[in-house]
Amino acid sequence: MLLIQKDMVVSVHYELQVEHDGNMTVADKSQDQPLVFIHGAGMLLPEFEQNLAGKTVGDSVSFTIKAENGYGVHDEKNIAHIPAESFHDENGKIDTEMVKVGNVLPMMDNDGNQFQGIVVEVNDDNVVMDFNHPLAGKDLNFSVTVADVRPATAEEIEHGHVHGPGGHHH
Repeated sequence: MLLIQKDMVVSVHYELQVEHDGNMTVADKSQDQPLVFIHGAGMLLPEFEQNLAGKTVGDSVSFTIKAENGYGVHDEKNIAHIPAESFHDENGKIDTEMVKVGNVLPMMDNDGNQFQGIVVEVNDDNVVMDFNHPLAGKDLNFSVTVADVRPATAEEIEHGHVHGPGGHHH
């Protein structure tokens, strides 16, 4: 019986719930395929991995990761007022189907870095976008069941990701 520890390939089924308008709602969950990762490779939230350390196949665990240890607290510095003309088409109009409150838009800064932003307001002068992670400010409530544990290969450890089923293929 293998225990989850550093450099083990771990497969888990999970459900993530967050509070929304006073109710717990499912924000994400594994579907047919489990989430597969190398424990200790730094690809997941550290506290997520800490809660799985020492577990084995068939174990289930539920835990909460506070917002500040998850995707951070909501930061007003990540709210941007972008001039409306930046969104104008060749006719000088905003595509109101694309640029509307609640939509997530891919954006790029002057250095070519890509970001995802949520439109929170559209007015004649500006489009207000929130570049905080969608789960910023939310406590993360996980229910996790371990599906498989195996040692990572030397190549997987070197590459920092899982190869084969559920992982990366070269």
